[in-house]
Amino acid sequence: MDKAYLIKQLKELSDGFGLGISEEAISTAIGFSRFKVYSKGDIVARTGDKANTAGLVISGVIRSYYVDSEGNDITQYFAAEAGWCIDSGMIGFDEMQANWEALEDTTVMLFDVSDMKKLIYSDESLKSVWISVLESGMRYKVYRENGFLVENATERYVAFRKRYPELARRVPQRYIATYLGITPESLSRIRSSLKENQE
Repeated sequence: MDKAYLIKQLKELSDGFGLGISEEAISTAIGFSRFKVYSKGDIVARTGDKANTAGLVISGVIRSYYVDSEGNDITQYFAAEAGWCIDSGMIGFDEMQANWEALEDTTVMLFDVSDMKKLIYSDESLKSVWISVLESGMRYKVYRENGFLVENATERYVAFRKRYPELARRVPQRYIATYLGITPESLSRIRSSLKENQE
């Protein structure tokens, strides 16, 4: 890909999310990154893989998921445009803590964790962005935990749709169901019930 085009695209993503990352920082990050296109259904990383590489979704959607001892697939997180992915190394893990799968044809900016951390720690504005990212991650954890502690399945689904309306349209329902901790059949009943209540 053309570097000028990439800088423009990443700057637009940054500004669109109110991050204000400079073109200079973006150019530096592009310099040590590579870009890879994953086809829908591709496994991007697996639990236990080395976590020395992380990524940023440029286009598309990726999900992280676990497989429990009974073989059940449990969705942990969805990453769409400007979302971090395969990011265990960015928060201090040596190995990937989940599997990552492309849910659409997805372009990811891949980079070495140590290179990105050096860049972040050398730039005050990037440090601020990184703190915001970490705070956002903590808020996400609180929302997820509260949802399972105090909300029923319908309330969790309504909250998901409100918080992530774009993902609710783009992600297959079976993955939303495992994200919410329910079966696809239960989600189908919830969706039908909500439609009836709206009529």
